[in-house]
Amino acid sequence: MHPGISLNRSLPALLCLALTFLAGLAQAAAPSVLQRPISLQTGNGTLYGTLLLPRSDQPVPVVLIIAGSGPTDRNGNNPEGGRNDSLKQLAITLSRYNIASVRYDKRGVAASKAATPDERNLSVEGYVDDVLAWSRQLKQDSRLGPLILLGHSEGALIASLAASRSQAAAIITVGGTGRPVDQVLREQLQERLPENLRQRSDELLDTLKAGRTDPQVPDDLKVVFRPSVQPYLISLLRQDPAAAFASIQVPALIVQGRNDIQVSVEDAQLLQQARPEAQLALIDGMNHVLRIVPNDLEQQLRSYRNPKLPLASELTRHILAFIAEVTSMQQNVGVNPTNAP
Repeated sequence: MHPGISLNRSLPALLCLALTFLAGLAQAAAPSVLQRPISLQTGNGTLYGTLLLPRSDQPVPVVLIIAGSGPTDRNGNNPEGGRNDSLKQLAITLSRYNIASVRYDKRGVAASKAATPDERNLSVEGYVDDVLAWSRQLKQDSRLGPLILLGHSEGALIASLAASRSQAAAIITVGGTGRPVDQVLREQLQERLPENLRQRSDELLDTLKAGRTDPQVPDDLKVVFRPSVQPYLISLLRQDPAAAFASIQVPALIVQGRNDIQVSVEDAQLLQQARPEAQLALIDGMNHVLRIVPNDLEQQLRSYRNPKLPLASELTRHILAFIAEVTSMQQNVGVNPTNAP
């Protein structure tokens, strides 16, 4: 944790802080927000994103939003899973509270595809380097104050790995696993595959965990284990999310939905066990795409393709309260909500 930073307030106290902000909404005017394309030149191509910047006479906090696994883009959308705009909506909500954000397409994805067009060349380490490069660029912008890393799903691991070198003021993980990914995959695949494919998937995971590729992949398993993605999986499977989270030296907030069908409450608890100083927010009814959805598989899957569903209000309240606490403790610009989510 940064010297002089102490986050000993309970989550209810932090929520009271956020609700105090909300009390003045009726009298407050909506902020003017600039939306601009933003790009990052790296030694391995250009990455593209979106900057939302509230107009302010003083530097405003900025959240670097890191998307989840596979071809998930800056808005939280995945061509395989559908459009839900979860990260876009989160960025817009933050902007209403005088919090800037940058969300970006990872290399190899959407507008940043040309940066690494062949997925054989992707790695967790490369994604971490990109977060560090974005962090350096944002720290040089005089319009921006404290930097907060926010990682969703697999992005939570990337944020955790980058946190100690990014000079970020804080980190927020949303729907991030606390177990090595091979354990999560085994659990997910065990529930969905027939015995023969389940056995083969276990063999593939064992091989990849040992750092070796295996080109003999059944067609039904290629969506997960296709040979071209195996180098990335090898880099991913050598990571320990809880150990990475334990190494964080800045204030941290763990957010997890109780109705998440991809990541469990136990994963969030493992992260907090690794770093007990971290705050933990478990949100009733929230799923992996940050909406309130019943524990019904059909309704869950529909929510992954419905951008009109609102974000869980408790999600934004916890995030706003945490950012308010961090910025206050750093004696930088406070978080001044000026419009409702």
